[in-house]
Amino acid sequence: MLGGGKALRYGVRVGRDGFTWAGTERISRMKEWPDWFPPSEMIERQPYLPRFMAGGNGNPLGARAMYLGKTLYRIHGTNQPSTIGHYVSSGCVGMLNEDVEDLFSRVQVGTRVVVLPGKPPESVANAGPPPPANPMAPPSSAGNAPAAAAPGNAAPGNPTNGMAGTSLPPAR
Repeated sequence: MLGGGKALRYGVRVGRDGFTWAGTERISRMKEWPDWFPPSEMIERQPYLPRFMAGGNGNPLGARAMYLGKTLYRIHGTNQPSTIGHYVSSGCVGMLNEDVEDLFSRVQVGTRVVVLPGKPPESVANAGPPPPANPMAPPSSAGNAPAAAAPGNAAPGNPTNGMAGTSLPPAR
């Protein structure tokens, strides 16, 4: 939130079918070019994943990560910009690296993050599968949808931002 009733809006990717969540968390940790340790739950589903990936351009967490409470979820960058606007993640909120860097500069540990429940609008849900969130991942059957995020008390995981049936284009 910028104040004066204004907020920034970013394009995001959110959890695919079966990996969505809603609730309120606080940013508990922030990291530039974070290392990636896939959680055991993800390795069980995708045993071909590396057990560790150092931070950098090839890392799926991208340029910045903001860890949400004690959950496995993060708001982070991506090395796959084509996934923005789709329901493809394992529950994390993914953003373009330039956008996550901007958001990272505007928030701090303790910032409240509200993720509202949402689903793809019907017109988008039938548009076909999105690109996979991981180049090594098998194709997903989830739909795609434009999504929006804003810092502070906004809702990074709510693609329609509370407006039923209304798709918001990715924007900054």
